[in-house]
Amino acid sequence: MVLPKLSEYFVSREPSPIRLAQIVHMSRKDKVEAINVAIGNVSLPMHPAMQRRMLNLGAQDSPFENGVVKYSATVGFDETNEAFLNIIAASGGKVKNLYSQVTDGGSQAMELVILGVCGDPGKNEKPLLLIDPTYTNYVSMAERTGRKTVSVPRYIRANSKFTIPDLKEIENVIIKLKPSAILVIPYDNPTGHFYPMDDIIKIAKLAVKYNLWLISDEAYRELVYIDSEASTIWKLTNTDVQGIEGRRIGIETSSKVWNACGLRIGAIVTDNKDFHTKAVAENTANLCSNVIGQYIFGALAHETAEDLEAWYLKQRIYYKGIGDNLRSEFKKLMPDIILSSPDSAIYTVIDVKNSVDSNFNSMDFVLYCAEQGLVNVDGRKLTLLVSPMSGFYNSNNSQGATQMRIAFVESPENMKLIPLLFNELLKEYLSSNR
Repeated sequence: MVLPKLSEYFVSREPSPIRLAQIVHMSRKDKVEAINVAIGNVSLPMHPAMQRRMLNLGAQDSPFENGVVKYSATVGFDETNEAFLNIIAASGGKVKNLYSQVTDGGSQAMELVILGVCGDPGKNEKPLLLIDPTYTNYVSMAERTGRKTVSVPRYIRANSKFTIPDLKEIENVIIKLKPSAILVIPYDNPTGHFYPMDDIIKIAKLAVKYNLWLISDEAYRELVYIDSEASTIWKLTNTDVQGIEGRRIGIETSSKVWNACGLRIGAIVTDNKDFHTKAVAENTANLCSNVIGQYIFGALAHETAEDLEAWYLKQRIYYKGIGDNLRSEFKKLMPDIILSSPDSAIYTVIDVKNSVDSNFNSMDFVLYCAEQGLVNVDGRKLTLLVSPMSGFYNSNNSQGATQMRIAFVESPENMKLIPLLFNELLKEYLSSNR
């Protein structure tokens, strides 16, 4: 029997690099436990106000007390949108003239934003400008929608920090490739780099000069571990950057700072009414986002700035401790590696280029760990799942061949095992390939 063929697009698709190791490991026959730091799947409890709502969904004052779960408006519950604006305001953002739309997590927000700012599908016009390496889902969503992305590269410096490329280099790419928008991730995924407000302002001035949309992914806002104020595009006004108002789009999510990855609630926030109106219109085909998730996240609409700051501080202390310990232990075991300084977010990039030969490929190593890697630690049969950085570069950048991303998402006890596991698995892999 001849079966119908898959589309060329489906045939070409491979799993996201942040999910690949987990998918491969699930097919293993031996019972080897995986410590999974390939994906930012936060394992901490949600904010207490959100927990209370989750545990009392059938309460008398809940919209679900009678067991009825109806659609919300496509734009989302008012309370949920107010929650997003409330947390922006708590970080010093000016929310008076902002519009918010609830989405199915940050990933759907990315897709809608790309649809709203880039050129027509398949024509490679008006691409989205990325700063490499960047979160892989932006490239995936652009490919899904037939839109083009372009990028300007950055590198790990001698001080173990990624920084933004030279502004003249960014400007040259804008002039040559004519993007319609530029993306910044102030608390950077995947590098852990932090963009202070001075850098945000410099990029905002380029956006105005060349009439671009300025998109900011603020999933990790407030997770900064150096002495600096929170960065957000919503602190900017026309006084800071003349012409910036009306061209800003922010991507929000419940997943990271609020420890609610599985809730799948995010938002598009913008100061452009027309963009907001059309983004909601485009999403009417999806009807609405998860209303139970909206209700749970909506609890944050009623938290004070002081309450929210106390929560941020708790998160910062926790993740800084994880990152500092990870860096210290890696340097003891593997002094030749390069480890990006985790100044923000919940990630670090490890580069093994000083420990391997030119044939090393991070993807092959990741698959080896998932398929056959094994380290015995106090009677536990363990392997380690990390993300190959090749999937985070939009261009054919050779840096990714020796780099991997590690997320600070396992328990503190498991996170302490990461340097040992990585070191032993790398030695195993290199020995098996001699």
